[in-house]
Amino acid sequence: MITREIRKIGRRVGFAVIDVATGKEGVLAHIHLPRGPRLGRYRVNLQDLDGVGAAAIEWALEHADLVVVDEVGPMELKSPRFIAAVERALTAPKHLLLTVHRASNHRLAYRARHECDLLVRLTVGNRDEKTGQIIELFSQLASGRAGNSGGNEFGAPPSAERPGAFGAP
Repeated sequence: MITREIRKIGRRVGFAVIDVATGKEGVLAHIHLPRGPRLGRYRVNLQDLDGVGAAAIEWALEHADLVVVDEVGPMELKSPRFIAAVERALTAPKHLLLTVHRASNHRLAYRARHECDLLVRLTVGNRDEKTGQIIELFSQLASGRAGNSGGNEFGAPPSAERPGAFGAP
């Protein structure tokens, strides 16, 4: 599950939520939604967040080797189903790539930051370099090479209980 901006005439008017496995897309939040929890100038569309976003996480937990959640942020945290899916992902024996909003004080964001095996802080200045390193790390995990050398350039290898949990605030 990933999110992206929705832009009209060069101006951000909302956010989309996308299931990367199926390509199914919904509206996460928009300035013109008539109802839903308000966050700043946006209203959150809980129906699409649950039906696309949380459903994508739940499906990945059952069928995929890698669970991707971008992001655990203030809008997504309006959904109890999303929270439950991410909590389940944090304890599942799956590789997990998770982004966490840097300013979130929600208990789930705190838990994700403190229980992951590897935390990578992304900035505008380092994101291209770190993206390449993360892709290489996942390639190593897929081939069974990661964790055998006692570490990698990011730090300790994923634990035996969690084959791979990585977070980025």
